[in-house]
Amino acid sequence: MTTDEARPSAQRLRTLLVTYLGSVVHRTGDWMPIGGAVELLGEAGLDPASVRTAVSRLKKRGWLDSETRQGVRGYALTGTAIAELAAGDRIIWHSRPPADLAEGWCVVNFSVPESRRDKRHQLRQDLTALGFGNIGAAVWIAPARMRDEAARTIAQQGLTDQCAMFVGDYAGGKDLKVLVGDAWDLEEIDGRYRQFLDSYADRAEHLPDEPPSGRAAFVRYLHVVDHWRKLPYRDPGLPVEVLPGHWSGAAAKTLFERLVATLEDPALAHAADVYRALGVGFPLSPKHR
Repeated sequence: MTTDEARPSAQRLRTLLVTYLGSVVHRTGDWMPIGGAVELLGEAGLDPASVRTAVSRLKKRGWLDSETRQGVRGYALTGTAIAELAAGDRIIWHSRPPADLAEGWCVVNFSVPESRRDKRHQLRQDLTALGFGNIGAAVWIAPARMRDEAARTIAQQGLTDQCAMFVGDYAGGKDLKVLVGDAWDLEEIDGRYRQFLDSYADRAEHLPDEPPSGRAAFVRYLHVVDHWRKLPYRDPGLPVEVLPGHWSGAAAKTLFERLVATLEDPALAHAADVYRALGVGFPLSPKHR
């Protein structure tokens, strides 16, 4: 058992429920019995009060609706939650592969007045989440393939008239690797990948000989996904030509996929057993990803 699994930090405890919703509930009819959630998340380190508090907060955010099925009290994912989880799936389970340098770059510049600084702050957050790096005052850059997502995000914020977007090649001037290194904290991103490798690589070596089952598989699966799911959001998927030579992203992704391939089925089988003990079925849906 890794340190994260044995003693999850307060921050990780708060994220485990969202991980559970995405990796279990979203794949099993978009509904969960509250008793099953309390039991399963308790196995992963959350006490019942923490689970119920987190559920209440997500309900207030519009992610969960109270719904009883087969006489069992539970919560259903709302349309908002399903849409956000589906969007997350596209990044978490399909990490951005390195972009093709020949496709060029997307550059976004915006000028949002002080009277709309909340929108300006939100746009910065949204561009960062899309993988854009900052190269100057209100100037952001990403691989060209992010153009459509950026345009959609800007339009959703109602800031199209305050932004200018360009797509083109790097033509010279400041060394491209230096520019990229200034725009993104690649050492920090790589360090997170290396931390993931350090946490799980040794244990993965023993999986073929000692595949976990039941509770052990579920706990490890949930913690692996919870640890991993934040990493792809930080990685903009830059071309390999501008990445550091020691880049750990590909190795970490391979390890994650290997762990999921081994742990997912026994983990979901264990969750099914817990649900059935409460008198409700476990309708495993086709994989959303």
